[in-house]
Amino acid sequence: MNAGHAGRAVVTGAGAGSIGRAVADALTAAGWEVTTTTRATLDLTDRASVAAFAAAYAERSDRLDLLVNSAGIHLDLGSRWKEPQLVDGHEVHWRTNYLGTVDLTTALLPLLLAAPEPTVLHVVSQLHERGTTDRLLGEDAPYDSWAAYGTSKLGLVHHAALLATQYGDQGLRALAAHPGAVSTNIADRGLETRPLLRRLRRLALPLERRSLMSPAASAEHLVRIATDPGAASGYYRKSRPVEPSEAARDEDARAALDVRTQEWLSAR
Repeated sequence: MNAGHAGRAVVTGAGAGSIGRAVADALTAAGWEVTTTTRATLDLTDRASVAAFAAAYAERSDRLDLLVNSAGIHLDLGSRWKEPQLVDGHEVHWRTNYLGTVDLTTALLPLLLAAPEPTVLHVVSQLHERGTTDRLLGEDAPYDSWAAYGTSKLGLVHHAALLATQYGDQGLRALAAHPGAVSTNIADRGLETRPLLRRLRRLALPLERRSLMSPAASAEHLVRIATDPGAASGYYRKSRPVEPSEAARDEDARAALDVRTQEWLSAR
């Protein structure tokens, strides 16, 4: 590492009150040189935006030690959608959470592999257990926004495993972590079409904040595994290694997902 800082990190999804913001703050306090993104600086659904961000970062840095992919959306918490909302031709959770994150990670991969001990951390969710292999591979299934969200996180668990397999011999660690049950503002956007539920949630916020983890408490776990070279590639619940869902351990599905993803990445 260069003198003066512990390493160079990019943390996505670092808006106010988010897990990403708390992770960035913790890394900065530990001496890291941290670049953060929000929706205003990086649109994961726009390949030009992703490419521009990666190019701009490469212009001012010759390596990247840590990429924390915390950006993501969880919309339609009230399960009102009967049909998928499409963005760039893809279901919105899949396009944002999975494809956008994979696109960014791929664009930054050369800088990661130039670092002595590179790490990629996908912030996922225990709700990856709601994801299914048929949805993962683009097969028709009755639409459910919670299953769509879970499938996007299931894809990221698979992607972390693929990164570890493909680049582990070059020193890359790839982690996927459930951050715990955290009180953040992600539900605000998920309830945009439910004004009554939004008002009720605001009234319940004091109780929510007492019963759920704070972003800072969650970030402690994530930063611990992200900066500990002894934390092996794999799936974590907070900072403890655990087995992911059965669907996330399906190696045939993982290989098929990789083919499907590479086809999308190569289509310009």
